[in-house]
Amino acid sequence: VRCLEHGDCDVALVSGVNAMLTARVSVDFAIAGMTSPTGRCHTFDSRADGFARGEGTSSVVLTSGEATAGLCGSAVRQDGRSASLTAPNGQAQQGLLRGALAEAGVAAAAHALSEAHGTGTPLGDPIEAGSLAAVLAERRVGNVLSCSSVKANLGHGESTAGVSGLLRLAS
Repeated sequence: VRCLEHGDCDVALVSGVNAMLTARVSVDFAIAGMTSPTGRCHTFDSRADGFARGEGTSSVVLTSGEATAGLCGSAVRQDGRSASLTAPNGQAQQGLLRGALAEAGVAAAAHALSEAHGTGTPLGDPIEAGSLAAVLAERRVGNVLSCSSVKANLGHGESTAGVSGLLRLAS
C-alpha cells in the first residue's frame, strides 16, 4: 500500500499461502493448549476454547488510484514483549490501531468496521476487544462499530490470515 501511495510501483500482488504438510505444528499447538479441542473457532464468544487451524491461499492485486480507495491507510507493528506467544500485548495492539487510523487520516469516532485477529481464545479475544474499546472509546452512542474475524469461518490460515481478512473487508 505504501509503495503504491508513494509511486514506487503501479501494481502490487499481495498473497499468502498456508499448507499443513505435516502434523507436527498441529500437535505442538494442541499440546500447548492453543487449538480448540472441538475443532471450531468461537471468536468473541463465551465458548472460546482455542483456534482452529486452516489452510488455503488468498491473493489480491492492488493498483494505484481508485482501485485502492477502500484502503485508507496501513500500519505494521511488532507485538512487543508479552508473557507468551498466546498472550497478546494490548498496548501494542492499541498502538497499531492508532497508527493505522493516523495513517488513514480517520478519526476513531468515524471508524465503522474492524477485521479482528480474533483467534477464539479465552485470553486473546478479551485483550483484543479491550484494545479496540480503549482506542475507539470516543465513539458516539448509536455510531455502530462492526467487528468480525474471518478465522471464525475459515480457521486460522496463519500466513494467509491477513490477506483473507482484507478480502473479508472488501466483500
